[in-house]
Amino acid sequence: MDHTPEFSRPVLVDVIPTRGIDMEVEAKPGECAGLAERFGIVAVHSLVASVRLQAMDNGTLFRLDGRLRAKVTQTCVVTLEPLEQEVDETFTMTFGGSEESDTMELDLSMDDDDPPEPLVDGAIDVGEVVAEHLALALDPFPRKAGAALPEVVAEPEVVEVKVSPFAALAGLREKKK
Repeated sequence: MDHTPEFSRPVLVDVIPTRGIDMEVEAKPGECAGLAERFGIVAVHSLVASVRLQAMDNGTLFRLDGRLRAKVTQTCVVTLEPLEQEVDETFTMTFGGSEESDTMELDLSMDDDDPPEPLVDGAIDVGEVVAEHLALALDPFPRKAGAALPEVVAEPEVVEVKVSPFAALAGLREKKK
């Protein structure tokens, strides 16, 4: 599924100096609106991230360390009222290789770090990485403080007694005796 990222800040890996690069990215109002629609939430009011890109392994791998801060409005799952929340999340990712090398079979265990993400056209889209980590940080079931589900009173279960088709015959048999 290809889509145009709502919040795109591509960085060509060829221009990343050996000492690394620090960046601050901020979503514009139109980008925030696009992200809110993509995530199915009421609004993204602000999204700012500080990231550091560093080359590793003689420039074959790249490490991205970041911290994002966002103000969002979601819908309370109990009251269906708007619920404003602040998100403050740190993240780390590694990039390397290309999309073509992504088809290789990898042998992974639960203790291993995630494999490197592929480079697309020799670039890392810092904005898209930040957007993905915001999506992961959102509460999937936002609930206002003190919001409680209404008490549901269960009705007693009605047990339906099935009458056997042979019950009438059994009754006739009893009358004969």
